[in-house]
Amino acid sequence: MEAQTVANTYLAVDAGLELIPALNKIDLPGAEPERVAGEIGELLGVDPEAVIRVSAKTGEGVVDLLEALVDRIPPPEGDREAPPRALIFDSEFDQYRGVIAYVRVVDGALRKGDAIVAMQAGTHADIDDIGYFGPDMTPVDALHAGEVGYVITGIKNVSQLRVGDTLTTSAGGAAEPLPGYRESKPMVFCGLFPVDTDQFTELRDALEKLSLNDAALSWEPETSQALGFGFRCGFLGLLHMDIVRERLEREYDLELLATTPNVEYEVTLTDGELVVVHSPSDMPDRARIASIKEPYIRATILCPKDHVGAVMELCQERRGTHVDMTFLSQQRVQLRYDLPLAEIVLDFFDQLKSRTKGYASLDYEVLGLRDGDLVKLDILLAGERVDALSMVVHRDKAYPAGRALTERLQKQIPRQQFEVPIQAAIGSKIIARESVRPMRKDVIAKCYGGDVTRKRKLLEKQKAGKKRMKQLGRVEVPQEAFLSVLELSGDGKR
Repeated sequence: MEAQTVANTYLAVDAGLELIPALNKIDLPGAEPERVAGEIGELLGVDPEAVIRVSAKTGEGVVDLLEALVDRIPPPEGDREAPPRALIFDSEFDQYRGVIAYVRVVDGALRKGDAIVAMQAGTHADIDDIGYFGPDMTPVDALHAGEVGYVITGIKNVSQLRVGDTLTTSAGGAAEPLPGYRESKPMVFCGLFPVDTDQFTELRDALEKLSLNDAALSWEPETSQALGFGFRCGFLGLLHMDIVRERLEREYDLELLATTPNVEYEVTLTDGELVVVHSPSDMPDRARIASIKEPYIRATILCPKDHVGAVMELCQERRGTHVDMTFLSQQRVQLRYDLPLAEIVLDFFDQLKSRTKGYASLDYEVLGLRDGDLVKLDILLAGERVDALSMVVHRDKAYPAGRALTERLQKQIPRQQFEVPIQAAIGSKIIARESVRPMRKDVIAKCYGGDVTRKRKLLEKQKAGKKRMKQLGRVEVPQEAFLSVLELSGDGKR
């Protein structure tokens, strides 16, 4: 069992759903069905023998599982004679047919040719096609209460049919919409910028289509002096961010640059004003800040008992507070820690897997906001602040973070005609510095012996020229420098 399994089990129990315990992949050589069935039985409070053993590969137990679904899962409830109401639970965009809404009909019936309205968005349309999945799209004349299928209206604007909206008929329709879904709140934010600035419009269109069936994705335009025009996007977590970015690159043929992920902070100013900050570049000046609150999560980690020490050490390094520890079996332990969300969005999961040899699993729930001793860390190149490299860190970790960033940048920024200082700063205080040495031209190579004043004159002239260049010139930061510093590498380290 993994932590996500346990978390979703508790959610299902709280929702009053019927649970059918089943154990898959029993055909694998390393499978331990009796041990795992015992863990499931202890978790649910049922007899381990009641856990259905299934192998989807060989077909063993599949019939038993399907029979259990028919016998134990209650049928859908709904009034077939009431005004029609259908809940949109998913959707996709087809370039020829427009938005295809996946619906569950709760009351009444929807028929081909009906004039319908989306009750929340106020969108009016006619049903061009309607049907169910079997598993391919199978057209029918109508979908009745309790049935699940698709509705095609020919609408091309993806914002007019949203997940969670209620469809009803324009004439004799329902008065009250269905409850829909609880609104998802983004927890992790990062900037997405096209490497080719000409793809800005394509990126905007792709985000519109993705947000059609991903209600948790939020985005708004953002401008960076270093990276150009892009979007500040909000995600449920780091995995959600990786999936969205991968889909944008694969499905829409975009080449993207993602800035460092960060979380939402709540800043109280000295005049009492409350400011919500999604990006480090939006953080107010230190002199105006009275306090900063950051989101905390309660992490549930399942791991073998041999790795408990490594997991506890990792959580304590990330400013975690121990909540409790429970033995699920003789070999499996459940640890719970309260952690700042900002400490887990980068490489926490990779470190967890590495320190437990891949045997640990992680799930978390959001607790709320707590006060934190946080500071904004800026990176300056030749005295100029680079907004795309700013980050919010805990004060105790500001120096190592600044040192790591300056050392990384020193290796990536090419040498200029003048010395380039790379500085990490908190406000006006410099906490770390590296320098990119200037290129040297041997201006006295043509001087063979003779008066030393001739050589000194040439060197002074070169020195004055470099000083003037340093005052007037700007450091050109190559794209590779941002790619190496801002992107997450394969091992999860920056």
